[in-house]
Amino acid sequence: MIERLAKRAIIDALGLQAAVAILGPRQVGKTTLALEVAENRPSLYLDLESPTDRQKLQNPELYFEMHQDKLIILDEIHRVPELFQTLRGVIDRGRRQGLRTGRFLMLGSASIDLLKQSGESLAGRLSYTPLTPIMANEVDEDLPTLQRLWLRGGFPDSYLARTDEQSVALRRDFIRTYLERDIPMFGTSVPAETMERFWTMLAHNQGQLLNTSELARALSLSTTSVNRYIDLLVDLLLVRRLQPYHTNVGKRLVKSPKVYIRDSGLTHCLLNIESLDRLAGHPVVGNSWEGFVVETIINALPWRTQAFFYRTAAGAEMDLVLEHADGSLWAIEIKLGLAPKLTKGFYNALEDLKPAKAFVVYAGSDRYPINELAEVVGLQGLLSELKIL
Repeated sequence: MIERLAKRAIIDALGLQAAVAILGPRQVGKTTLALEVAENRPSLYLDLESPTDRQKLQNPELYFEMHQDKLIILDEIHRVPELFQTLRGVIDRGRRQGLRTGRFLMLGSASIDLLKQSGESLAGRLSYTPLTPIMANEVDEDLPTLQRLWLRGGFPDSYLARTDEQSVALRRDFIRTYLERDIPMFGTSVPAETMERFWTMLAHNQGQLLNTSELARALSLSTTSVNRYIDLLVDLLLVRRLQPYHTNVGKRLVKSPKVYIRDSGLTHCLLNIESLDRLAGHPVVGNSWEGFVVETIINALPWRTQAFFYRTAAGAEMDLVLEHADGSLWAIEIKLGLAPKLTKGFYNALEDLKPAKAFVVYAGSDRYPINELAEVVGLQGLLSELKIL
């Protein structure tokens, strides 16, 4: 078992709100984590994909009233969105009776439909907790473990598989399930083959500026369709759009976002990369490492810290710009290898941004300064810096 950092956040949220939603992709570990949270309290688990469990909710108000002394776990809640309106009344009645916290734990794929349904019906009554694949700050710090996580990605079954071959097979099944079942369920009728080609093109362009026109031409689709597919993958927490940092520096700034497939294991599977040796020789290796580090850092950010990238038309570039709650900036460049080489664009970006701190995150573990402002650190070293904020 791997201790998930989200567990404490969920327990704390249940102590404050009547309902908490754990949102994340399929097979990310939501059910396992929910059952762990419920271990030390009276609880009841309902899988809303099961006809038997759905049958129990023919009269949901009565059922919830019968079990108001328990934490009720509603898995796959997006399958029964009409429950949100019922839950609103149940929660409000419970509050009048002194039942204010820790009543419902809802699990679902992170879709815009789910967010809209719950947001409209349960405003002020529901707390959201995203659950990502396993991150680098949830595993051991040694290099082989970090490399395995990078290669296989953080979906628990894939990461914990006995062999790389088994891990790849699990990821292929995961992709196939999304293409044939989950993505159509969330409102797009695109053929599975087209969506797979689209997803694979995003993998080839990992960490690149989004060019919807180019994607549309390659797939013989409209730019409207391409944007809709990206929106869907973003809503499902499978793809991240990283926005550019805009500041008044008197420069021509890039306006397009960067796009990353959020789990490195899915990137590698879509590109048929099955081993570290194959990854090391693949053109995507540098951008894959960048995406892995970006996702790890963003998911470790303190509350109210925002992440961007920075790029000017003249070539100044920074992979990550962190804007903290007090307005201060951290600049982060990401390099693969044990002897990172920095370009003029990095130093130009430092001059433009004037960050409070600057780091170059690389694949090693030593820490040393570049100049009076910037220093080279390993990924775990940067995560330690974030903890002390």
